[in-house]
Amino acid sequence: MTIHSDHPFVPDPSERDETRRFRGRLASPVTIVTSGPNEEPAGLTVSSLLAVEGEPPVIQMVVGPTTDLWYAIEKTGRFVVHVCIDGHGARADIFAGLRPSPGGPFADVETEVSDWGPIIADIGDRAYCRATLTQELGYSGLVYAEIDAFDLAETSNPLVYFRGRYRVLA
Repeated sequence: MTIHSDHPFVPDPSERDETRRFRGRLASPVTIVTSGPNEEPAGLTVSSLLAVEGEPPVIQMVVGPTTDLWYAIEKTGRFVVHVCIDGHGARADIFAGLRPSPGGPFADVETEVSDWGPIIADIGDRAYCRATLTQELGYSGLVYAEIDAFDLAETSNPLVYFRGRYRVLA
């Protein structure tokens, strides 16, 4: 059941930012990034993310500089990137702030404690990262981090974001 046939907050095509429209045409991973101590966990759905091979491997991501996640990363210097799969769309919406979650985004999520921040227990692909630079750029913030460790599951159905919707690779 839907309340609206269209998204009620989508601006008229003539008012849309062209950079955002271009970025929407790039298929992107759907990840949930978590940080912060257990008493103050922060999490956000992030699709603007790049993993770079090397010694050490690196994560580069774009995060809003006014988000709780940004503040948690600046405070702790660490975070966990969780790669979403088919079935995680509702959770990704909650962490993106698009779907309500009484008690906050972590209320119905089983987490484990780590030195990098909360680990979402049922998401098997993870990168544990240590921020080396945060930089505000335009309306966004860039986070550069070295990857300290990985958890890799046998994922065959990753969730991707394309043209404003979650999709599964077929």
